[in-house]
Amino acid sequence: MFNALVVNKDEDSGKTSAAVEQISLDQLPEGEVTVAVEYSTVNYKDGLCIGPGGGLVRKYPHVPGIDFAGTVEASSDDRYKPGDKVVLTGWRVGEAHWGGYSQKANVRADWLVPLPEGLNSRQAMAVGTAGFTAMLAVMALEDHGLEPGHGPVLVTGAAGGVGSVATAILANLGYEVAGVTGRPETADYLNSLGATQIVAREEINETTKRPLESESWAGCVDAVGGAMLARVLGQMKYGASVAAVGLAGGAALPATVIPFLLRGVNLLGIDSVMQPYDNRVRAWQRIASDLPMDKLEAMIQPAALSDLPQLGADILKGQVKGRVVVDVNA
Repeated sequence: MFNALVVNKDEDSGKTSAAVEQISLDQLPEGEVTVAVEYSTVNYKDGLCIGPGGGLVRKYPHVPGIDFAGTVEASSDDRYKPGDKVVLTGWRVGEAHWGGYSQKANVRADWLVPLPEGLNSRQAMAVGTAGFTAMLAVMALEDHGLEPGHGPVLVTGAAGGVGSVATAILANLGYEVAGVTGRPETADYLNSLGATQIVAREEINETTKRPLESESWAGCVDAVGGAMLARVLGQMKYGASVAAVGLAGGAALPATVIPFLLRGVNLLGIDSVMQPYDNRVRAWQRIASDLPMDKLEAMIQPAALSDLPQLGADILKGQVKGRVVVDVNA
């Protein structure tokens, strides 16, 4: 028997509840690889799955946790053997398939990536899905021409998980980073990650009737969406790109096509869930080389399985800063 955070749903009331329970290996879903999980983390999707489900969870009881890192215990696939260090993000694990909030997990071999040299499992989950997504965004911006010296790169939702890692990576690569936050108390934190400019959320959170404004940003990693993304599109430099990674500010986009037609702005969609294997490996290798570990350490908030019900509620309210690292064996 081992510990897992199990979410149950009362069929009469429709309400869900989450608590640490003891489960057995034969209760886990089928998979080619059994992993002894060491660390997981907390993302916005995790908050939904711990709580009301957000339409992501279709079957209860359920074990959330959309990412994890650990050691292979058993494998029927030749690509992995006992003792291998692995990391998993995406593939709807933690949503449709039981996830990382458990001391053991059964998953498909195709969903795993070898842990890159230079990262341990704790660091990998300090990165987690949020940091992996941030790296994909930076790679996409670079693939579309972004280089240091072109001007400041805007990061919206900068104090969150994706924003924190994106800020640290971009600063480490030599970019001038402008961090957007609605929490003034996080300014020192963002400066410590390498942000050279703090932009108050109120400055760019409202729509404007002008389809174009002054050319301010050489690139943008946007975790907010909604009115803020619409506003940012009109502030991009000619030929610049925005990597869209989230919708904390809403899914609607009250924008015009003018920035695309008159300035050649690119809007790049970043999906981390179904990302092909080769690009996953590339992103994790870039994380190991381009994310300063001292900056990563400064983002970490440690937690145990028993802390997850509260942390799930907190992240849905925008009250989590940096990266929560869950020691599932604590």
